[in-house]
Amino acid sequence: MQSSSQAEHETTADTAFAIADLMQRKGVAGLPRNYEIFYEAHAGSNETLRKALDTLGPSPEQCDLDQLSRDFFALSNQVAIVDNAHDAIMGKIEEIVALLHRERSSLEKYGIVLDQTSAGLTGKQQVTAEMLKRIVGIMAMATDTTIAQGRQIATSIADTSAELAEVKQKLVEYKKLADTDPLTQVWNRRAFDKQMLRIYGDRRSMLFGALILADIDRFKDINDHHGHPVGDKVLQHIAHVLRVSGTPGMFVARTGGEEFALIVEGLTEDRTFELAEDLRVIIEKTPFIHTSPAGHDQITISMGVCMATEASSPEDLYEKADQALYASKMNGRNRVTKFPVEGPRLQRKNWMLYRTE
Repeated sequence: MQSSSQAEHETTADTAFAIADLMQRKGVAGLPRNYEIFYEAHAGSNETLRKALDTLGPSPEQCDLDQLSRDFFALSNQVAIVDNAHDAIMGKIEEIVALLHRERSSLEKYGIVLDQTSAGLTGKQQVTAEMLKRIVGIMAMATDTTIAQGRQIATSIADTSAELAEVKQKLVEYKKLADTDPLTQVWNRRAFDKQMLRIYGDRRSMLFGALILADIDRFKDINDHHGHPVGDKVLQHIAHVLRVSGTPGMFVARTGGEEFALIVEGLTEDRTFELAEDLRVIIEKTPFIHTSPAGHDQITISMGVCMATEASSPEDLYEKADQALYASKMNGRNRVTKFPVEGPRLQRKNWMLYRTE
């Protein structure tokens, strides 16, 4: 007979596949923004979004899905944001190019005046005082005009460059928002996927890197007993503890409903395990205060640890850390297990939920 902890974990493990299958059956492209919509509608706690998605029918159009994304995920609507920023940047660059063309034209005109003056001075006719006075006047006027034009263009370029720098800074901020989980304000699954790829692209990161997967114990019970708003507060509470209590530079992401992933670098295997254990104890000893009749709850978390050297690829690393997490769940929850582990193993699941467009 299957234990409740095993059933709970397998349900979590199958969520990604169930959502991907649902999207495929509806003919929805496997884009990050589409996955975000379906995940929050069917695995999250956004009932309003689920109803809005249902109204689109069995085969929703991409334009309708994009509208849902704009309505419900304004901060992470990275496609329109990046497109608008790209247009703004190109516009500012075109302004600078036009200004440089004007400066070049002004300098060319000034060069023509110099050439004509030089030709006049080197001619066979005698240079009189009156001629020199006239030449000086022409040169002075041309020089003043060119200097004034240059100053104006320099000011315009400086102003346009400042505006361009502002647009670029906003683009950086928007890209960060696109990689941030809007509920918990830690990194999201998309950012996690990119960070996992980076580990095996650098020898030092692979030698001294580790993945810790963390799953909130009995999270479904919390939602059932107290409601999804309290469940959302629990997610925010856990994310805050992981972010402020981890090591400097530790990468913290929410990778699924109640699952978090921590990428740690520069620690030994023993120190990585100790870090995970310290975080587990901090969460266990930090009561979660809420406004329901019970007033507060003790929240616990199960964790699985795998060093990057134990795996051959990001997918392998994720699978092995997940096996360790599964062992923690099966052995009573509220514990840390490191790979390798003995006993039954989970069915393989895809670590990269987001795909490139």
